[in-house]
Amino acid sequence: MSVSASASTENPTRRIPKVPFWAQIVAGLVLGVLLGWVTRAHDVQWLYTTLDQVGHIFVQLLKLAVAPLVFFAILVSITNLRKVNNAARLAAHTLLWFMITSLIAVAIGLAIGLLTNPGAGTGLTPKDGKAPEKAGSWLDFLTGIIPTDVITPFTELNVLQIVFMAAVAGIAALKLGDKAQPILTLSEAVLELLQKALWWVIRLAPIGTVGLIGYAIADYGWDLIGKYATFTADIYIGCALVLFGVYPLLLATVAKVNPVQFFKVAWPAIQLAFVSRSSVGTMPVTVKVTERLGVPKEYTSFAVPFGATTKMDGCAAIYPALAAIFIAQIFDVQLGIGDYLLIAFVSVIGSAATAGLTGATVMLTLTLSTLGLPLEGVGLLMAIDPILDMVRTATNVAGQALVPVVVAAREKILDLDAYNAAPSSPVDEYDAREAERKVSVPVAA
Repeated sequence: MSVSASASTENPTRRIPKVPFWAQIVAGLVLGVLLGWVTRAHDVQWLYTTLDQVGHIFVQLLKLAVAPLVFFAILVSITNLRKVNNAARLAAHTLLWFMITSLIAVAIGLAIGLLTNPGAGTGLTPKDGKAPEKAGSWLDFLTGIIPTDVITPFTELNVLQIVFMAAVAGIAALKLGDKAQPILTLSEAVLELLQKALWWVIRLAPIGTVGLIGYAIADYGWDLIGKYATFTADIYIGCALVLFGVYPLLLATVAKVNPVQFFKVAWPAIQLAFVSRSSVGTMPVTVKVTERLGVPKEYTSFAVPFGATTKMDGCAAIYPALAAIFIAQIFDVQLGIGDYLLIAFVSVIGSAATAGLTGATVMLTLTLSTLGLPLEGVGLLMAIDPILDMVRTATNVAGQALVPVVVAAREKILDLDAYNAAPSSPVDEYDAREAERKVSVPVAA
């Protein structure tokens, strides 16, 4: 008799109903807002510290896996392209759709900024700004891709340099052919190990949500948000238009699939991205939902890691467009048509500078320095950045799942039956599969 058989016949009433992962996240959001409000309203210092530490530990656990995860994911994804027909065509079309959606997103950001004038009436002045310690520039961006050694990018978490080394290693492995197979086998095993460990961290997301949201409410409060009310609303409206306007339109007209089904399946990844503020940290869930949507595994393993480090409609398109207009109005700088075109160019070409980590400061400083706007403007936005970064990252991750679906549909390699029949939560399925695997092992009678 197996354990699973005995478990099903003994004490059925003891079985506790399982709460879906999405419901756990929502509960974490609600509890976080409540605890954050209590902390700020009654100045509960110990609760403030606890929320800070809980959120900080969760983010640190995610970041712990970022460097090796990016390296092995990119390396394996490039070598997996050899298993896909028309690999070069798929890669080119993926990059093209990344650029097309980024261009649409930056256009929406610019339009909203010009209509709402987010920098007007805030009460903020140039004196409130502070220049960042490090600023991005095109020279730094280009020269910063190539590392000076192989260790520093991992210790300093320079994702762009890690991507460069992984791409070189992956291409070299392809050129070596069978001689590189032992390295590829090891890389695939390490990637599986990292993803397994990261799934454990992801299961802690509801607890991390309480800390992150609670600390944000307790630390920033509604008064600070009020000063940035128009700008904050613009970011959320812009991201919502891309998420629930542009993306469904592309799915319905270009991919010719049901947009509602896409969001039902992709929602766990979007939800986790909102909480964690990390495209790379969310990548294992994004990979799972994209595969579940019928995109071939070999193509998914290339497109999603590539997107997690370069596809940033929220952080690198909507946000810098609105931020540039906001800062220009605070500093009383007039922007012209050429400046708006330059913003679009920087957003489409320079999005890799955000590199899938929390925050978009590098991309913002790159945009401001290109336009000649004061970098002190970055300091004006840092105070509110965590609140904005949630919806930006959710938009990023949705786009990272969307583009592979669109490209696969256009290339006739999308499994439509799998797409239409896909269930909603890869986290719940993963847990169920692990539990079934454990309890179905036969034991001695």
